[in-house]
Amino acid sequence: MHFTKTLTNWYSINKRDLPWRNTKNPYYIWLSEIILQQTQIKQGLPYYEAFVSQYPTVFNLANAHEEAVLKLWQGLGYYSRARNLHATAKYVAYELHGNFPNTYKDLLKLKGVGDYTASAIASFCFNEVAAVVDGNVYRVLARFYGIHTPINSTQGNKVFKALAMDLIDAKNPANFNQAIMEFGAIQCKPSSPDCSVCPLKEGCVAFRKNEVNVLPVKIKNNKPKNKFFNFLVYVTDGGYTILEKRKGKGIWQNLYQFPLLESKHSLDEADFLQQLNPDDSVVKVTLYNPVDIIHKLSHQHLHTKFWIIQTTNLPKIGIPISEIENYAVPILIKNFIDAFNFQSEI
Repeated sequence: MHFTKTLTNWYSINKRDLPWRNTKNPYYIWLSEIILQQTQIKQGLPYYEAFVSQYPTVFNLANAHEEAVLKLWQGLGYYSRARNLHATAKYVAYELHGNFPNTYKDLLKLKGVGDYTASAIASFCFNEVAAVVDGNVYRVLARFYGIHTPINSTQGNKVFKALAMDLIDAKNPANFNQAIMEFGAIQCKPSSPDCSVCPLKEGCVAFRKNEVNVLPVKIKNNKPKNKFFNFLVYVTDGGYTILEKRKGKGIWQNLYQFPLLESKHSLDEADFLQQLNPDDSVVKVTLYNPVDIIHKLSHQHLHTKFWIIQTTNLPKIGIPISEIENYAVPILIKNFIDAFNFQSEI
């Protein structure tokens, strides 16, 4: 069976019409690839369209305020991607006069661009023979060739990259890269793929050995840490609350949040009031969610409570609740703001 030819034939019939496939503009390709890191196409597509609409050129993005970029990114998670996106836009616009590097090697020098993204831009825009290896590619190759080397190991990175480079169509690398990723996304899905209609099943080792559900192999990461967050949602009769900008390094750097009280365990009302130690200006304290909201991140689980604190006097400068939507906040905070009726507390 000719793996590459079968794959590209399948792609010619089954490929989805996506906006970044109809351009060779490196700005648009780069934008789409950064957005689609750790993100499914159906979730990423509206964000791509929003960024292209708001920032049609790399100069527009470079000239934007970081807070505006983070606000537009809100809900996509992994916010370091947005910060790197903005930093790279400024570098390309101001240092490279708007011209993206045109080789895999030079693309790798851009902030937030690794092997996969550099390979994608180099092949899609400049026809360089650079094989992409993402989650979809790992899955297709591991199953078809029966490879048990863990995909998240140093050895795995080398094995799969070398194999992808051997298989790539040197005459049309962009088409091959798109084909193998699309095949993994649509046909060779992570769980319960329909192997009965797969054009590669005759040569697929995993299909023959009944190992489709065990490949690819991935080393399990350390168990995520549990953290306990208590957000202080101050509300005044005049319609003000407090949002603080997160400083320092971290996943939510430069995003806004309600004042945070971190504890070693989930607090009941008595524990919370003891730690808060409210003054005479506090009229009432109410727990919004009796059961912790568990926000799962890749490396930690945030057990979260929102405490509504009605007060006559804020402990620091506040903002009008009517303007709260203007601030870039983590999705955990955004979901609370969308659900909570501030007006009933004013």
